[in-house]
Amino acid sequence: MTYPLIDARGRSCPEPVLLTKKAVEKSSEGIMVLVDNTTARDNITRFAKHSGYQVMSEQDGADYRITLSR
Repeated sequence: MTYPLIDARGRSCPEPVLLTKKAVEKSSEGIMVLVDNTTARDNITRFAKHSGYQVMSEQDGADYRITLSR
C-alpha cells in the first residue's frame, strides 16, 4: 500500500512530530515520514506507537524512512 509522504528532513523537533500528527489526522490508515536525524525518528516512533500505529523505520543513506500503519 502506498501512504502519503511527509518530508520532514531539515526540520527541528518538535516540527516533524507536529507534521506527522497533522498527517495522521487526515489519513488514518497510515503515512510515511522522511527525517534526517535520530531525534526526530525516535520522537515520531514514540508518538506513533502511543497513537496505536505500527511503526517500521529504515535507514536510507543519511535519512530515515518511517512508515506508520494501522
